[in-house]
Amino acid sequence: MKEVAGYIAIGTNAYLSRQVKTIGLVVPWLFIAMWLAFGSWTAIAFLSGVALSLIAGYIGMNVAIRSNVRTASAAIVSMGSAFRTAFMGGSVTGLSVTALSLLALCTLRTTLGNLEPLIGFGFGGSLAALFAQIGGGIYTKSADIGADLVGKLEEEIPEDDPRNAAVIADLVGDNVGDCAGRGSDLFQSFSDDMITGMILGAIFSWKYGANGVVFPLVMQATGILGCIVGISLVREWKGRSPSASLFLGLFLASAVNAFGLYILSMTLLNDFTIFIAGLSGLIATLIAVLVSEYYTGLGNRPIRRMAEISQGGAAINIITGFSFGLQSSILPILAVVAAIIISFVISGGSLYAIVVANIGTDLLSAFIMSSDAYGPIADNAEGIARMSGVSAEASASLQKLDAVGNTMKASTKAFAMASGTLTAFVTFLTYFSTAGIPTLAVSVPFALAALYLGVALPYLFSSLTIGATANGALRMVYEVRRQFREMVGLREGKTTPDYARCVDIAAANALKEMVIPGILAFSAPVVMGVLFGPEELGTMLVGAAASAALLGFFFNNVGAAFDNAKKLVETGLYGDRGSIAYKASVVGDTVGDPLKDVAGPSLLIFMKLVGMTALLILRLLH
Repeated sequence: MKEVAGYIAIGTNAYLSRQVKTIGLVVPWLFIAMWLAFGSWTAIAFLSGVALSLIAGYIGMNVAIRSNVRTASAAIVSMGSAFRTAFMGGSVTGLSVTALSLLALCTLRTTLGNLEPLIGFGFGGSLAALFAQIGGGIYTKSADIGADLVGKLEEEIPEDDPRNAAVIADLVGDNVGDCAGRGSDLFQSFSDDMITGMILGAIFSWKYGANGVVFPLVMQATGILGCIVGISLVREWKGRSPSASLFLGLFLASAVNAFGLYILSMTLLNDFTIFIAGLSGLIATLIAVLVSEYYTGLGNRPIRRMAEISQGGAAINIITGFSFGLQSSILPILAVVAAIIISFVISGGSLYAIVVANIGTDLLSAFIMSSDAYGPIADNAEGIARMSGVSAEASASLQKLDAVGNTMKASTKAFAMASGTLTAFVTFLTYFSTAGIPTLAVSVPFALAALYLGVALPYLFSSLTIGATANGALRMVYEVRRQFREMVGLREGKTTPDYARCVDIAAANALKEMVIPGILAFSAPVVMGVLFGPEELGTMLVGAAASAALLGFFFNNVGAAFDNAKKLVETGLYGDRGSIAYKASVVGDTVGDPLKDVAGPSLLIFMKLVGMTALLILRLLH
């Protein structure tokens, strides 16, 4: 077990080192440009955002590669012990990343005494997170798809079979994509919401004084404390499944946060409507999580239907999955829109109430990130157990925990997308308020064109990331086939495959392919603003946010649904390995992989980075 975990650790550290060097080729030039355009403090804040976003990702990855082998070992004792070990490993990531963001912004706010440079911090965090998420996602899914297509469909060997050369690359990918990438993602999301909250808090200083600026920071700190209470309850309870335990912790954290929000609203701002606004944001994210759980949970109708219909072949499986995935976007969007309207109406038209609703969507961030990091830890643990040949009972326990983790990862992405959609709304409200633009003039041809262009951008961005994953997967398929064809004794298990070669292929492709989507995200608003002006740029932000939100929910949920339908079929429900249902579900899973782990999560960062870039360059456009 230690040997397999060692391979994963070496591959993960090697990839992250190369990723940081690649990002380092871009950052110095942007740092110089920002110093010249916006001044030294904004440039320094930008560099801090980049560095801390990468550190947040490194924390997530480092904890995961230490927890996975411990979880595999704990499964020999009991499933409850493995569950607790995996989740506590994830909680280190969840609490560390959120606390790091809060500490950094408090320090910068106190040191600078000025809010404008903090936009540079948010821009830096979002830029680094985008590269980390795109690169990590392309890496992990290229390896995963290659391993599944050759291993399961062509060679008909089990998942994580040590004869499969792409297995280690796949396990490495879980860490660089789901832990390092998501850690950076959460850091930038958490930070951006506090930054926009403080900026609009300063605008409302006439009503709330200095407390309006401080309130977002104190609110997030309270959220972390509430999540600690919820995390403490996640353990094995008699008569409760791991999934039920996770939701028990989630709902307790929500209750504690709601109580804390009421106390803060009345003591700091003396405004009950602010409590209602924050509560509406919290409820919106819970609705998004529950909708995702319904569409991706193993025991629910969509997954059971997709598994059953796999008996008709891959095409029908994919058609059905797309049908459920398109449905799954509606309720979360309605919940977010309801939170915005409720906050606006109950406060008498206050934009600050919408800001608080947005921060309310972040109150569960530490718990949600803990659940998300739990997923790849359990997945890695299952892989380690299979490759090292531990008992069948321990392996079966880890398989169940992995399925729970897959559902929680989907719930995490739904939570993040709901929060991100509200954040995007607040970002362009902040933009319009700062720019002094009172309304959207969509009847003007230039503005209407900008709106349509904004709607189109997430489609182009998604195309680039999905296509990049396909390119890497093809190279992986060729390499795994080559090793089975050329290495004598590999099929019989007498020879160890060349794992390092697959790791290198996945890394090289990911680092090359992540550059163009990343450049598109921050160059598009710059070009629009310079060529057409601030009003058209603001209109483009609206279109990009609306389009990215709908696509993001669809990608995240449909991908996870394909994955869990495959897991349900793998239990032998509709035939063993080699059956039509099994092959159809594997194909569906590989189709969903780049949607849920590359395009979906990257769209969340994309719409935030577009907004932070627009805020950053606004001063230059006037």
